[in-house]
Amino acid sequence: MKTRKSGKFISSKKTRKRPGRPKIRFGARRKGKTSRAAGAGQWKWKHLELAAAKAGAGVALAAAEGSVSGLSSSEQMQQSFQGWYKENAPDDLPFPALLQIALAYRGGFAAKGDPSKLWIPLPLQGQATAIVTASNEETTLPAVVTELQKLPLHEIIIVLNGCSDGSFTAVRRDSKMMILSFPDRLGHDVGRAVGAAAASGDTLLFTDGDICVAAEDLAAFLLAVDRGSDLALNDISPYLPPFPQQDEVSRCKSFLNLALGRPDLKANSLTAVPHALSRRALTVLSPHALIVPPKAQALALASGLSVNAPHSVDVVRKNRIRGGNTGTGNAVAGLILGDHVEALGEVMKMEGVRLRYTTLPRSELAKVRNAL
Repeated sequence: MKTRKSGKFISSKKTRKRPGRPKIRFGARRKGKTSRAAGAGQWKWKHLELAAAKAGAGVALAAAEGSVSGLSSSEQMQQSFQGWYKENAPDDLPFPALLQIALAYRGGFAAKGDPSKLWIPLPLQGQATAIVTASNEETTLPAVVTELQKLPLHEIIIVLNGCSDGSFTAVRRDSKMMILSFPDRLGHDVGRAVGAAAASGDTLLFTDGDICVAAEDLAAFLLAVDRGSDLALNDISPYLPPFPQQDEVSRCKSFLNLALGRPDLKANSLTAVPHALSRRALTVLSPHALIVPPKAQALALASGLSVNAPHSVDVVRKNRIRGGNTGTGNAVAGLILGDHVEALGEVMKMEGVRLRYTTLPRSELAKVRNAL
């Protein structure tokens, strides 16, 4: 709208929009646009996807003609993908891009078949073991194992404990599977320790039989350890409320990480699956240490092992509700809180009660208090 003033027309608005051109703030990006560097990176990844699909198709053709033999289709694909990836992809390729390239290679290799019947090929340097603990999980365990069988694993160890249902017969066996069955209830933590002691892989991936996690998500933890991490934790931070609204267990996890100099880990912990450990971490900590996950994590941090949280999987809302893990002050929460106290005590034996914090003289404390 315009008004007349001193013989001139002036606009009642400070700025005038040009037709067909959206108003853009200085320094902001246009909606739907990305930076030039990001766009170039995405173009390069797309180029690698196309090349991967073509390479996968070529290997499949060679296999059909009998040039490659003695291996299963998934083994042929995994072996050829590792060689192709080493020659064509950068070492620091982000996981989302790597996953898309791996799926493209699998799609090309499958040709007109069903790609989902093949592994997801991964550029792993070492062998990987998956460890699953389960207690009366006959309804969910088959789906959990099915996802694991989509990965290039060296072995799958299932620790059944205290099962009175059909968990033992519910699992579809294969040559890579080892089932350890105990008549008494061990609990997840002891079960993981038992599985770790029996494992032979360079990377150990842990998950539970009551929560089905997609193979694409599990792959992130395998790759993180294969690339150099010793402990790859599940980043549950996106699924937690702000700190004031968190429960006592989440706050305790955050406090342990803060006290040990890793506030960046927030409430992420070995108590949450999925997570993965390196063979080096297992050697330093010992399988027995996994019986108390917070203590194992504290010892890993105190020992200088590489600990990070590379990927997020929502196990907070998917966690199976049981009689002992609900309500304020429930039995499971009490156990976990006690584990964290034990973890702090163990590190204090190594570093002293002040951990790595310096005790200031009273004169210095006064300066800090008085902001001098």
